[in-house]
Amino acid sequence: CRTVNPKLDGRSKASKISFTQKMRYSYYINVVRLLIFLITGALIFLLINQWIYMRDALEGMEIELIQKTPYWQRSHKRELKDWHDVEAMASDAARSGLGEHGKPAYITKLSKRTLERELSKKNGFNALLSDMISVNRSLPDIRDQGCKRLKYFADLPTVSIIIPFYNEHFSALVRSLHSIINRTPAELIKEIILVDDFSDVSNLKKPLDEYVEQNFPNVEFIRFRKRQGLIAARLAGAVKAVADVLVFMDAHVEVNYNWLPPLLHEIVLNKRTAVCPMIDVIEDATFEYTAQDEGARGAFDWIFDYKRLPLLESAKKNRTKPFENPIMAGGLFAISREWFWELDGYDDGLDIWGGEQYELSFKIWMCGGRLLDVPCSRVGHIFRSENWTGVSEDRKEDYLHKNYKRVAEVWMDEYKNYLYKHARGIYEKIDAGDLTKQFALREKLHCKSFKWFIENVAFDLVKTYPPKGTTDFAYGQVRSVGAPKFCLDTLGRPDYRIVGVKDCEATSIFPSRRQDWSLSEDHDLRMRGEEYCLQTADHKPNSKVLLYDCSYGNKNQLWYYNRRRKWLVYGAKRLFCLEARPASKHVVVNKCRTNFPLMQWDFFHVNDTLLDIYFETMP
Repeated sequence: CRTVNPKLDGRSKASKISFTQKMRYSYYINVVRLLIFLITGALIFLLINQWIYMRDALEGMEIELIQKTPYWQRSHKRELKDWHDVEAMASDAARSGLGEHGKPAYITKLSKRTLERELSKKNGFNALLSDMISVNRSLPDIRDQGCKRLKYFADLPTVSIIIPFYNEHFSALVRSLHSIINRTPAELIKEIILVDDFSDVSNLKKPLDEYVEQNFPNVEFIRFRKRQGLIAARLAGAVKAVADVLVFMDAHVEVNYNWLPPLLHEIVLNKRTAVCPMIDVIEDATFEYTAQDEGARGAFDWIFDYKRLPLLESAKKNRTKPFENPIMAGGLFAISREWFWELDGYDDGLDIWGGEQYELSFKIWMCGGRLLDVPCSRVGHIFRSENWTGVSEDRKEDYLHKNYKRVAEVWMDEYKNYLYKHARGIYEKIDAGDLTKQFALREKLHCKSFKWFIENVAFDLVKTYPPKGTTDFAYGQVRSVGAPKFCLDTLGRPDYRIVGVKDCEATSIFPSRRQDWSLSEDHDLRMRGEEYCLQTADHKPNSKVLLYDCSYGNKNQLWYYNRRRKWLVYGAKRLFCLEARPASKHVVVNKCRTNFPLMQWDFFHVNDTLLDIYFETMP
């Protein structure tokens, strides 16, 4: 057997223990190092993830902040962009079918004629044909060729499109929505707001909700619980809207290619600009899509019917350039949300519909803004047939003339009297209601006078649509030269009663009706804007003068004003003149005498140009 040295054996054990311990220590150290590495890696990973999360969150907050910040408070690049959707236009070009490309369509089956007539009468357009035409139908691009080459700002504000409706025919309404979605850049539509003015047609309830949910993004509803009218519906939509620009539309339209960018471009240039597209005609019987005309400017006559003025030469020379428009048609326009509410929206005292387009147009122009028509933006509109009776309004009062009076009282200054005189007493019976807020708004915004509007914006309106009296030979107060404190007066009596003289009222251009006269275009002397004329019972000296019903061509009602002698000459033979009798406050006719002041009269206004051709225009 092997002999072992005890000393050597002890060192060997010690050496073995030391080596084992060293191995154990090394193991623990490596484990600790690994743990430190893993923990450090985990911490670094967590920190990186946290940094990425915070970065994304901050970017999201920044994007959200940018989106919530009004467009005009952000900086913008002025780069231009061609907004045409070439693919969509090419797809439309390949379509075929009933009514495609805006071509006229017809129902040929005789069995459907009765239903066609019934639905047409109810809706004011061929609703049965509307159901047969695709809701995605194509339209003809009838813009000027120059429009197709134009570019607009690449960075445009978003829009809230507000569409009120009441018992609108289903297919016409959803076709309006499809055309908007199909021909509008998606990034520009913040929302479409449908305002239901308490419709009672069943398919405009749940079926419409389901159809919208299945087919359209960003479409919201406001549903009234009672009938409130177009004006209230638009205001409700505007209150709910959150986009930078409000676009108001009717519920029976079809927008054409690239319709929105041209409108927004002008608003970007000046946020106090309201813009209107050119309104094309969708024919009520055949749904044919055509241009209404080559453009015109909006106006009104003196019973507040909407009228049109011819284009100015500058607009005719450039068919792509937006042009100033005195009065909007009212159904289709865009305006910055900020400017709309700075103008306090519509007067909330206006009821149902009527007059709102005049009120907003006057406010826009008179309070520092401008109104433009944009030729390169085109929208088709169904103009209902003349046989359509409209919808019944649950109002006992004359809301239309009340609306007109509210607008006239606040915005038209002395020109309101032209409106009132054409209405033959209607406005005298109407209470316009409280106008305190509207007058305060006009003062707050330092709005200009209506005279400024007539002379600088609608400068050819009075010439084109003259108010009663502006085509008269003379009008206003008729003051006695011999007794200058006295004016010709009805003495407050009804027709067929004697007239006379009375103390002149303070205002000369629009005195009360008892002292407001006109030597009219019919060559009679009448109460201005009314049908009561002066004549005598006979042609004898000292005959008193009475009020009679006006009778065109009646030689007993002929009068002439001799400017040089200041005579009011009576009768076809021109032998008698009107004479004042201040003591008795009567007027009579006598043979004309020179140098006799009581036979001389001053009209407030004499139209010299017309008076020069007085005898040439005799009946």
